[in-house]
Amino acid sequence: MKRYAVIGAGPSGLAAARALQRRGIHVTGYEASSGVGGLWDIDNPRSTMYESAHLISSRTTTEFAEFPMDSDADYPGHRELKRYFDAYADGFRLRELFRFDTKVVRLEPSGGSGDGWMLLAEGDEPRHFDGVVLANGTLAEPNVPTFEGAFTGEIMHTSAYKEPSVLTGKRVLVVGAGNSGCDIAVDAVHHAASVDMSVRRGYYFVPRYLFGRPSDTLNQGRPLPARLKQAVDTRVLRAFTGDPVRFGFPKPDYRIYESHPIVNTLILNHLGQGDLRIRGDIERFDGDTVHFAGSSHFPGGSSAAYDLILLATGYTLDYPFVDREHLHWAGASPRLFLNLFPPSFNGLYVMGMIEASGIGWQGRYEQAELLGAYLAALEKRPTAAAAFRERVTGRPWPDTTGGYRYLGLERMSYYVNKNAYRSAVRSAARTLEA
Repeated sequence: MKRYAVIGAGPSGLAAARALQRRGIHVTGYEASSGVGGLWDIDNPRSTMYESAHLISSRTTTEFAEFPMDSDADYPGHRELKRYFDAYADGFRLRELFRFDTKVVRLEPSGGSGDGWMLLAEGDEPRHFDGVVLANGTLAEPNVPTFEGAFTGEIMHTSAYKEPSVLTGKRVLVVGAGNSGCDIAVDAVHHAASVDMSVRRGYYFVPRYLFGRPSDTLNQGRPLPARLKQAVDTRVLRAFTGDPVRFGFPKPDYRIYESHPIVNTLILNHLGQGDLRIRGDIERFDGDTVHFAGSSHFPGGSSAAYDLILLATGYTLDYPFVDREHLHWAGASPRLFLNLFPPSFNGLYVMGMIEASGIGWQGRYEQAELLGAYLAALEKRPTAAAAFRERVTGRPWPDTTGGYRYLGLERMSYYVNKNAYRSAVRSAARTLEA
């Protein structure tokens, strides 16, 4: 029997372990922390979670389909989600598949092509696996930009932020207005002496509720064409939230859904109340003073003094235990078929390297099911597996954009449209089962 390793016991690692377990495929899991949940476990040393964090997609569109969440909350908080992953792992006896407090430090090919991988974990002898599933997450390695000049106050990436007490009485600048940046800015309003946000571009803000229901539970039928959905949703959002430009944000230079929307309208409320200000891009530091660049939206630039700068500047992909050549890196991310298979089919598989509005953990589980179908075919139907590999290497890959023209940013390099992606994954799985 072939043996496979799964690195990581967060949502994607648990999904992979469950999908392979269902097919009777031998799995050994590795998790550097003491339990399951990945970043949702705030006590995990690698977690980037903070106390006020909640789901930004609703419970029913996020949960695993075969294991509904035991919660009445539409947008549960991180502690409730940690309990959910504990229950999921215990309900399917996944915990016993993992070796906890065991950090993987190196993967090396075993011998020639197709001979599997040697996995080295801290405090352990090298072990051979026929394949390795990389599920160590996409939100662990902070993206820390460099700036001209020197700042004499404190600079912290949001990955290190845990609770608002660190903001008390301070003049705070939040750099970036993504979902975590807006969450933390709202925290800061209630604790800091002052709060500013530095932004490069405009954003679209989606309320958690529309017509009394979680907004992502609407329009769950046949997906609208991209341009039609963009036109309709832009009008709906304008009616419910107003124009973000009126609150100080620049006008977006892209259409809605061409970057991840911000599921936080509290930030607009606080802007309307004068609790915080929007600033332009940072030009340079000078002691405790930050100078902001001028632009068409921020003519003439500006400057202000701060005690604490919070970098809500996102994360970079990181698979530190394996050389990049084995994952076919191209720019900011590996180039993988359906964000899962290296085109060389070298026995490495990447789980969870998908970002999409509303794809949820079920979308990641479907990715794991496709992996399970391929690994099962390798053992039981090698002709089907070979035909699958030939299609991947000999034909154009499916378009998973759904007709959206995503921004050419590093963080968007592995972004997909949930409907197009899930359709392509299901189609690929059917070819392996036929």
